[in-house]
Amino acid sequence: MTITCFIRYEIDPFKKAAFEEYARNWGQAIPRCGADLIGYFAPHEGSATTAYALYNIDSLAAYEAYRARLAADPAGKANFEFARRENFIVREDRIFLKLASAPHAALVR
Repeated sequence: MTITCFIRYEIDPFKKAAFEEYARNWGQAIPRCGADLIGYFAPHEGSATTAYALYNIDSLAAYEAYRARLAADPAGKANFEFARRENFIVREDRIFLKLASAPHAALVR
């Protein structure tokens, strides 16, 4: 059963560009380390401090192995260090979800 990791970030509103760079940096490292990245989402309208990330992974066991690979990956290490150094993430909450609405109907046009 595939699960989705849903991350909610509270970011410094004056460092949105740094968060966007952080998000782009994960675009290669996350898939390379074994997760199916759906995307990172930065504030556009409304809250200037809320951002999100989503990716799919096969299981919680696969998640643990993925996190170890990501921590050892040179680009992953560099991005974790970038976030620590620039201090743009105020808070990070992570939840694991399963798809409950499938199967979906075809889009009617």
